[in-house]
Amino acid sequence: MTLVDEVKNAVTPRAALLVIGVLGLQLLFIASYVGALHKPEPTDVAFGVVAPQQMSRQLVAQLDGLPGGPLDPRAVSSVAEAREQIMNRDIDGALIVSPEGRTDTLLVASGGGTVLSGALEQILTQVEASQQRTVRTVDVAPASPDDFDGLSSFYLVVGWCVGGYLCASILAISAGSKPANRQRAVIRTGVMALYSIAGGIGGAIIIGPVLGALPGSFWGLSGLGALVVFAVGMTTLALQALTGIVGIGLAVLIIVIAGNPSAGGAFPLPMLPDFWRAIGPALPPGAGTWAARSIAYFRGNAVTGPLLVLSAWAVAGTALTLLLSTRRRAADPADGAARSTSTAADHS
Repeated sequence: MTLVDEVKNAVTPRAALLVIGVLGLQLLFIASYVGALHKPEPTDVAFGVVAPQQMSRQLVAQLDGLPGGPLDPRAVSSVAEAREQIMNRDIDGALIVSPEGRTDTLLVASGGGTVLSGALEQILTQVEASQQRTVRTVDVAPASPDDFDGLSSFYLVVGWCVGGYLCASILAISAGSKPANRQRAVIRTGVMALYSIAGGIGGAIIIGPVLGALPGSFWGLSGLGALVVFAVGMTTLALQALTGIVGIGLAVLIIVIAGNPSAGGAFPLPMLPDFWRAIGPALPPGAGTWAARSIAYFRGNAVTGPLLVLSAWAVAGTALTLLLSTRRRAADPADGAARSTSTAADHS
C-alpha cells in the first residue's frame, strides 16, 4: 500500500474538512482578537459639558474638533443631570466648568471600565492645560478595589458563555450530533434550563460572596447568569440541530471569536474599532458584560436592551431546536420503519 493510500485510510474526507474548518477558526480567532484589541483608542465617547451657555457652546465645539474624534460632546444642563446621565449610562463622563476659578471637575465612572475613565482623564487634562486650567477627577461609579481594571464582570460572563456551549455540545453529541426526535430535544432543553440556573447562581456566589470582586444584587447577577448560559446553550443546540457537529464550530465562531473581543470587556466599546463596536451589543458576551456592569455599578440601569438581546437568542435557539427536531422526525425513514415494526409486533 502506497503512502497516499495510507493517508486516505487514516484521514477521511470528512476529517480533512473538519481540520480545514478548525484551521479557519484558528485564523479567525487571531484576526478577531488582534484586530479588536491591538490598538485601543477612544472614539466618539459620549461626553457631557456643564458650563455657562456661551462657554458651553465654545467648549463643545472645541472638544468635538479634537484630532481623531475621541469625544462626542453635548451640553448638559446641570451637575445633577450629568451625574444622572452617567449613572443611566447615557454618557461616559462629563466636564464641570467652574466659571469663577481655574480648576474644573471631570466626572467619570470607572465601574464601566477603568481604561476608558483613564483615557478621559488624559484627554481632558491635555485640553485644560492648553487653556491654562487644571482638572480634578471625581469617580461617581468607582470600580471595586477587588475588580482590577473592571474586568471581573467580563470574565464572569465569559465563564457563563463557556459553560453554556460546552453543556449544549455534550448534550447534543451524547446520542448523535442531531436530536433524533422532539422528545429528546425537549429533554435537552429542560436539562439546559436547570444547568443554566445552577450556573448563574454558582457564578454569582463565586464573584460576590466568595471573592468579593463585584458588588451589586446577588440575585440580579444570578438571573443574568442563567439567561446568558441558557441563551448560549440553546443557540449551540440549534446550530447543532441545523448543521450537525459543525454547529460546535459555528457556536465558537459566534460566541468566542466574534463575541468575546467585541464584548467591551478588556476595553469598553468606545475604545474598539467600528466593526467590533457595532456587533458587540448584539451578541451574548457583549450584552451580558454590559448588563453585569450595570447591575454591579450603575444601580441596575440600562439593562433592558441587553436583556432583550439575550432573550432573543434564547427564544430563537429554543424555537429552532424544537422545530428542527420535529421536521427531522417527520422526514426520518428510520423512525417510520421502527414504528411500523413495533405496530406489526403488537398485532402479531
